[in-house]
Amino acid sequence: HVQLVESGGGSVLPGGDLKLSCTVSGGLTWDRHMAWSRQAPGKEREGVAAIDAGGGVTYADAVQGRFYISQDITKTTLFLQMFSLTPDDTAMYYCAATYGLGTRDPLSWVHYQYWGQGTQVTVS
Repeated sequence: HVQLVESGGGSVLPGGDLKLSCTVSGGLTWDRHMAWSRQAPGKEREGVAAIDAGGGVTYADAVQGRFYISQDITKTTLFLQMFSLTPDDTAMYYCAATYGLGTRDPLSWVHYQYWGQGTQVTVS
């Protein structure tokens, strides 16, 4: 069973930066895909960034060039470095994990089995 715990959220001014972390415990690292999703009040959850078991990354158009997903060498911590934040980035950010994603869309949050509780990011 995979457990995920996010941290690093907070309040920043527009143009500011934040780095989110997600501690991953349990489960195997083989064929495990990780992702960050977010949900703003009154909006649907959306995939932000994903990293596959081989280290390949995918970004949503809205964050391309501003957000960077990575994980440590042991694959026990997932990161989301966020630059040039805008009020549109305000949301609850969730870390997610799944296995055997195959060719499915890595940004589609519906494919992810395991979720953290989320960490709030507020840009204003």
